[in-house]
Amino acid sequence: MNTTAVTIPPLPADWPADEAAARAVQDGLRGRVVRDEPGPPPGAGHVTGVDVAYDDERDVVAAAVVVLDAADLSVVEEATAVGRVAFPYVPGLLAFRELPAVLAALDALTADPGLVVCDGYGIAHPRRFGLASHLGVLTGRPTIGVAKNPFTFAYEAPGAARGSVAPLRDGTEEVGGALRTRDGVKPVFVSVGHRVSLETAYAHVLHLTPRYRLPETTRRADALCRAALREATG
Repeated sequence: MNTTAVTIPPLPADWPADEAAARAVQDGLRGRVVRDEPGPPPGAGHVTGVDVAYDDERDVVAAAVVVLDAADLSVVEEATAVGRVAFPYVPGLLAFRELPAVLAALDALTADPGLVVCDGYGIAHPRRFGLASHLGVLTGRPTIGVAKNPFTFAYEAPGAARGSVAPLRDGTEEVGGALRTRDGVKPVFVSVGHRVSLETAYAHVLHLTPRYRLPETTRRADALCRAALREATG
C-alpha cells in the first residue's frame, strides 16, 4: 500500500502568532465541542490514528494519519504531511504546533477517516480544548484523545485488570479517565474530543488494544510520522 506524502500549505493569515491570540482562539471555539452524542460504535467503519513528530533543531514537523478498518484493524490508507513548525512550544497550546500538519495529512486521504484518535487530550485540558477537541471542532469529525500521561490532573489507580477505569479529575470535575488496557500495565488517559461519549471512547480504546498498551491507531501513526520525519531531515 502506498502512503500519500504532502507538504504543509502556507498558514492562514489569521493563524495565531502568540500565546494570547492562541488562548483567545481556544476560548472562542471551546463552546462548539459536542459532548451529548454517543459517537460511532466500536468495530464499525473506519478509525484513524493521528500522531506528530518534531525535529526542533531544524524546526520541522511531520504528521501521520493512518486509517484502519475498525473490524479487523487492518490498514486502509495512510498519509503524511511535513513542513515548518507553526507555533512555539507552549504547554496547553500544542494544537497550534500540530494542527496545520494534521489537517494537511487528513486532507490528503481519499477514505473516510471515521472516528479520529489523537495521541493527546480532548477536554482533559486546562481550558477543556486539547488537540482532539480542536481537531474535532474544525473538521466536524468525532474525535477522542488517548494520552500516555495524565497532564496536570489527579486520578486514583484503576484496578489491575484490563478494562478497569478510574476518573481523571480537575478538582471535582471529571474530565476523562485512566483506563487499563493490559492487565497490570500502566493505564492510558482517555478523554472526549468531539461528538463521542466517554463510555464510547473507553470501548473504542479497548477494541484498539488487543495486544499492546497503546491503541493500534497510535502505534501505527507514531511509527509512520517518525519515518516521515527521518526522510524529511535526512
